[in-house]
Amino acid sequence: MALDKIGIAQRIAQELRDGWYVNLGIGIPTLVANYIPEGVNVEFQSENGILGMGPFPFEGEEDADLINAGKQTITNLPGAVYFDSATSFAMIRGQHVQLTVLGAMEVAQNGDIANWKIPNRMVKGMGGAMDLVASADNIIVAMMHTNKKGESKMLKECTLPLTGVGCVKRVVTNLAVLDIVEGGFKLIERAPGVSVDEIKNATEGNLIIEGEIPEMSL
Repeated sequence: MALDKIGIAQRIAQELRDGWYVNLGIGIPTLVANYIPEGVNVEFQSENGILGMGPFPFEGEEDADLINAGKQTITNLPGAVYFDSATSFAMIRGQHVQLTVLGAMEVAQNGDIANWKIPNRMVKGMGGAMDLVASADNIIVAMMHTNKKGESKMLKECTLPLTGVGCVKRVVTNLAVLDIVEGGFKLIERAPGVSVDEIKNATEGNLIIEGEIPEMSL
């Protein structure tokens, strides 16, 4: 069966490496902080000026003054630090973040990402995502493979306004793990119980399949 949002976050958490600084975008990426593998120590950075974010607080323990870039209440870990936006974006633009995890509405097979403009909704702008996609060397996208109409979000070309060009390295969806390689989306893993044919049918872009595709281990 396809993964839910928590399953996507759990799979992305396996990408974390000890000692990394990691930026989590709003939406599904924020859930990654709840599933850090045992023995792995990472520092989560938020562009509103926090280094050392922890998991979401339990109900009744929220601090309204402690929020992430998506305005969700969070916790902090021992040793966490706070700083102004200028310092935060200097950290991002200076490529001091080893992994960025973003949500998206669309990803193209060449690594383009569209994740800020929602049709028929007023949006003030793309915010910090612009700096993240321009500066990060390692971007993983967390998203659903199709939209609510069942249409693919893994495309030959994005139809929505772009956030970044050719920047995405890996995509983890509710159906699969895919790498952006020359020529399209390379299928790396499939969600438990999901067939390769299901992934093919849900992918508009060119899907590259080499050998047996293993199931994800969560």
